[in-house]
Amino acid sequence: MRPLRPALGGTRPDGADLAAMTVADRPWSAWTWSRRTGEGLSAVVELAVLVGLQASGKSTFYEQCLKDHHTLVSKDLFPRSARHKQARQMRLVEEALAAGRSVAVDNTNPSPEEWRPLVAAARARGATVTAYWFRPDLMESLRRNAARTDRARVPEVGVHATLRRLRRPARADGFDAVYEVRFDGRGGFEVRPEGG
Repeated sequence: MRPLRPALGGTRPDGADLAAMTVADRPWSAWTWSRRTGEGLSAVVELAVLVGLQASGKSTFYEQCLKDHHTLVSKDLFPRSARHKQARQMRLVEEALAAGRSVAVDNTNPSPEEWRPLVAAARARGATVTAYWFRPDLMESLRRNAARTDRARVPEVGVHATLRRLRRPARADGFDAVYEVRFDGRGGFEVRPEGG
């Protein structure tokens, strides 16, 4: 697989080579680096859509790689009894984009049914839309899920149901970029462009 650099630009402003780093080595996402100028972050706003099974690493990826520059929106943060979760999520996404803030949507987002309204909201605000694809590994997701406690643990039937609906996102779905995210074996992540 190719390193991230060819798709995003060569070096950070401090001269470090992006191709030599995994995401764990970077203080923020490589996509954000590509938006850097010598004066700081540009005005480009991004909607990051995390796509993958429960317990596939999406929330950890957000914490390690996107947290400093993206507002988190996740249905997991809503009360279990909350009604109209989709409408609430869309309102939060639209409010953040309208305020000029980048947003990360951390849900399973398994199919175009979930992506379409997010892509449309980003387009309406002139934001870029990036999908981060977490390739399914059912056994590992079930293992990590079993280690979760309380509310974080999802019934196994829910993980299996998501797997049946899960589809790999593509640029043809309206995304400006699609990246595959994998654990790097050192506590971080490797992020590669679609087809890389």
